[in-house]
Amino acid sequence: MPSAVPVDSNRQTLTVTRLRTAGAAVPRQARYGTLSYDSLFRAMPEYAQVMQSVARIRLEYYKETEYNAANFKRLFLEYLQGQQDFPRNILLKRQRDLQNEMERDIAFREQADSLIEAARAEMLRPVTAKLDSAIRVVGRERGYDFIINTDANAYPYYNPALSEDATPYVRALLVAIKPEQ
Repeated sequence: MPSAVPVDSNRQTLTVTRLRTAGAAVPRQARYGTLSYDSLFRAMPEYAQVMQSVARIRLEYYKETEYNAANFKRLFLEYLQGQQDFPRNILLKRQRDLQNEMERDIAFREQADSLIEAARAEMLRPVTAKLDSAIRVVGRERGYDFIINTDANAYPYYNPALSEDATPYVRALLVAIKPEQ
């Protein structure tokens, strides 16, 4: 049986729509933080400690390289001085010795460079982990959807109305966390 009361269908639709959306979450705009990862990383005291350690290691390898170079020079001078007097077989042996010494020196330099870089990467791993952790904590605490690293001009534009510089918050958290000894 039809209703005797007239119904305004537009008003009813509007009311139902309001009721449905009142309980639903209204999508919000993305909120993000920005920071320079590199500047935060290089400002950490642990980074400075690692760089000092790497410099000490590099100095030790440099001393060894200088020792090897001095040894090569000594062998080369002996070769030059005796070149006229050596019999052919001794001359060839000295040439091989010089060649071997030079190859060992080159191999040592290459190995030293890769060992120094590996030591640097290993020592920086906990520093990087600490910074990454601090960034994640700040992101959660500040309610960011994501944090943009502004290094290397990867984002030539972002809307500053939707962003916030996260650097001071991350820096404050890093200061609050005691450096590991």
